[in-house]
Amino acid sequence: MDAKLQQQLDGLITKYTELLLGQENEELKEKVKIWALYSHISKSMPPLAKHWNEQYPDAKEAMKELVSEIQELNKKNREKSE
Repeated sequence: MDAKLQQQLDGLITKYTELLLGQENEELKEKVKIWALYSHISKSMPPLAKHWNEQYPDAKEAMKELVSEIQELNKKNREKSE
């Protein structure tokens, strides 16, 4: 991938993470990337997500925890902004 595009996309993810969660760091950026990709896959190809969930039940649980964490951080960020 083009280095310039990669740098620009990284900036986009950084800003998205900051706006979504009210803070950003490398760990949160990675979590947001994983959450966004999984969310997209589960909406655009539900059978693939279902297969993956059945194939890797431990990963499914970890993904549920990740989604809950992002939702909670987003909720706190919205409450803080009000």
